[in-house]
Amino acid sequence: MREAVTYGTVLELFVTERAAHRHPDLIEASSAPVSLITERAAAGLSETATPQGIVAVCTTLGCPAAEALRGTRLVAVLAGVSDPGNAGTVIRVADAAGAGAVVFAGDAVDPHNGKCVRASTGSVFHLPLGVERDPHRAVAACRQAGLQVLAADADSGRDLDDIIDAGSLAAPTAWLFGNEVHGMDRDVLAAADYAVAIPLYGRAESLNLATAAAICLYASARAHRRRPAAGAIT
Repeated sequence: MREAVTYGTVLELFVTERAAHRHPDLIEASSAPVSLITERAAAGLSETATPQGIVAVCTTLGCPAAEALRGTRLVAVLAGVSDPGNAGTVIRVADAAGAGAVVFAGDAVDPHNGKCVRASTGSVFHLPLGVERDPHRAVAACRQAGLQVLAADADSGRDLDDIIDAGSLAAPTAWLFGNEVHGMDRDVLAAADYAVAIPLYGRAESLNLATAAAICLYASARAHRRRPAAGAIT
């Protein structure tokens, strides 16, 4: 809620009397109209088992992919990612890694899904969320924004360690992440510049989507921030 009030555009706040006493700073920080509601009404408005007693009505978050991608150097593209918890966690990871945007492409979950918003822990209000129903147009928009397009794929990709060692992640990059169960559509995978696989050094069979996204995004973030060694020619 604090992130919504601080970074989002709040149209109206609904609060219980108890929440109003508990969070006076949030109410004072918002210029939106405030309506007092009962605990029962708050429970009806909330999707959680233990509602906080304060609900904000905000403007929508999604925008066209091309708009979200302006001026970005690192982007996560959720290509058909349907689980709202995973999507929200990737938004949180992208925000933490300093990405400029997250794009929802194809049959991806709605970024306004309550579970997605909660899993992002407020990061949905920190960076642009692009929406593009056609994943190929999303890839094209990334290229038009000057980004190389890499697809995270455990089955067909080049080793991430090799990509890092080659210095390929220093370039502005859009990472494609596919559906949690079915993976990425083969035609979308083929549209990427190349696929990248995260090496598994132990005996784990695979990584979940959010973990894989964190590894890939932070590898790019480090490459973008890495300073030349002393005496290196730049």
